[in-house]
Amino acid sequence: MSQKSIYQEVILDHNRKPRNYGTLEHPTHHATGHNPLCGDRIDLDIDMQDGHIEKIAFRGESCAICKASSSMMTGVVKGKTQQEAEAMIQEFREMLISKEEKNFDHLNRLRVLAGIRDLPTRVKCAILPWHTLHAALNSTEGATTENDDHLNNELVVNNH
Repeated sequence: MSQKSIYQEVILDHNRKPRNYGTLEHPTHHATGHNPLCGDRIDLDIDMQDGHIEKIAFRGESCAICKASSSMMTGVVKGKTQQEAEAMIQEFREMLISKEEKNFDHLNRLRVLAGIRDLPTRVKCAILPWHTLHAALNSTEGATTENDDHLNNELVVNNH
């Protein structure tokens, strides 16, 4: 099976059966993410306990790439500290925008999404959940990809 077909199968699987989809009853952190380019909009709830992400859930209307990225992200950050999650946000972002070949083996199953970098118009779809996670962890109400031209800027967050 080729890397491209594995990538497509993973996206389709997470789109059909997203993991951690829904809401948390009493989240300690929350943020809403929006990608005006394609209309993706997600809400992310986190329950932090003893400095770790105990529970995490997302919901919203989004394309298959955004939903798959959200589903995979929630799975890998569960149990992580805020610092560990923030490091993963930066590493995932770098994997999708880096022009040079780097080793991202430590991202494990997230590496399957590296192929999105070959689809520049879809990179923002994959990164939106990660922007939203950053916003939630930093008690910012929302995140957007709107001002993230070519994704060379820092994560964009909105304080409302």
